[in-house]
Amino acid sequence: MERRIKIFDTTLRDGEQAPHCSMNTEEKLEIAKQLEILGVDCIEAGFPISSKGSFEAVEQIAKTIKNSQIAALARAKKEDIDAAYGAIKYAASPRIHTFLATSPIHMQYKLKKTPEQVLENIKEAVTYAKSLCADVEFSAEDAMRSEPEFLARALSVAIKAGATVINVPDTVGYVTPEEMAERIRYLYQTVDGIEKVDVSIHCHNDLGMAVANTLAAIKAGATQAECTVNGIGERAGNAALEEIVMALKTRRNYFEAYTNIDTRQISHTSKLVYNIIGQSVPLNKPIVGTNAFAHESGIHQHGVLAARETYEIMKAEDIGIRKSKLIIGKHSGRHAIADRLREMGYTFTEEELTQYYNKIMDLCDKKKYVSDSDIEAIVYNKERSAGGYKLEYFDVHTSKNATSTCLIKLSRNSEVKEAVSLGDGPINAAYNAINQITGNICEELVNYDIHSVSDGNDALGEVTVKLKKGERTVTGRGLSTNIIESSILAYINGINKLIEMH
Repeated sequence: MERRIKIFDTTLRDGEQAPHCSMNTEEKLEIAKQLEILGVDCIEAGFPISSKGSFEAVEQIAKTIKNSQIAALARAKKEDIDAAYGAIKYAASPRIHTFLATSPIHMQYKLKKTPEQVLENIKEAVTYAKSLCADVEFSAEDAMRSEPEFLARALSVAIKAGATVINVPDTVGYVTPEEMAERIRYLYQTVDGIEKVDVSIHCHNDLGMAVANTLAAIKAGATQAECTVNGIGERAGNAALEEIVMALKTRRNYFEAYTNIDTRQISHTSKLVYNIIGQSVPLNKPIVGTNAFAHESGIHQHGVLAARETYEIMKAEDIGIRKSKLIIGKHSGRHAIADRLREMGYTFTEEELTQYYNKIMDLCDKKKYVSDSDIEAIVYNKERSAGGYKLEYFDVHTSKNATSTCLIKLSRNSEVKEAVSLGDGPINAAYNAINQITGNICEELVNYDIHSVSDGNDALGEVTVKLKKGERTVTGRGLSTNIIESSILAYINGINKLIEMH
């Protein structure tokens, strides 16, 4: 008998904890809306007690999303649980997710508690969370390095106290698939009341087995998979949502399980997340990588041409990659562009369509035809910071063996400011000029990356920068056929986010 596996996405919580992957509230909300369209069962929106910004982001997501559950993380402490509930109480379907470590090493060195004290802490925390919220998930942190008998006791206590979901995390990515399956089977045999709750699995990828361990747990009976889009997360990351979902879809007969994910939204969701955190898709990334459906070997090409199934076990269309039949050029109208966007899986308002149309028409003045890659880049590189600086004009002079100079004009709130600066190259000169205007709010340029969006010498150049101020790092993006302009736009985009935080 087939089972439905619930997908619990923690991109906005565990995923965001990865270095340089922080997002502002608007970006988190945009991803949450896309996760809702994707069909995620539960969205873990954040860790409200961690900061005022985190609380507000979770609260905004909870008030907006209607078709997915919204979870908030809380340590097994009353103040954490109060903050979590305060942020999600307006959700259509809220969940408090509380956790406490159960492994000997964590109990001894981190918690400094005896096993009996940990059991009592679990009982108190889950009981209190249940008094506020009907749906409570309990996670036994570092479950896979916990003593099996004690782990079973801890989960039994959580269920008796009112937990509706028990989560078994491989917090440090330590175990193998065989060990994972054995542990899940053991828990089903020994945990009191386990048949009444969802059994969840949360795997990290330190040894490259997060997805394999998740699938092994599902095969052994787990009913919920915790994962992130593109597998982002701390250290080596988490189990990748797209890999779990497509493995279950492709091998449905083997796993006798399925999800409610709309797989045609996978490509769009993946690209949105990569764009917002300022990372490029690895070429060989399973499911969503550029080479995932590409064949260069002559033997492979011949086989695919004869019968796709010889070397492809999935269709590109299944994850939302479609071949365009509509050519977009300077004579294309709004309807043609709207149809193309819908065909590519995008939803948009009339105001957004106007913005996309204007940018596409501007691009058509610079290149003969606009590709799907160009359109995707335009959609993803929209301005997500209101009221900040805007580029009005720049003039760069550079040559070999000479110092570069840049004149730049920026506007903000109808006020135009200009600055001239020298630099070691045109980009450095431009950034120095921007820093003069903006008061050096950026303390460090952590990373600068540029890549071509499409093919040809008229291709769009997309620049991503990571800027740091204090402990916070933000991502800035810029897009133009002129790489100096795209570099400037990316830096301004990042500066505006730093200003929002200030």
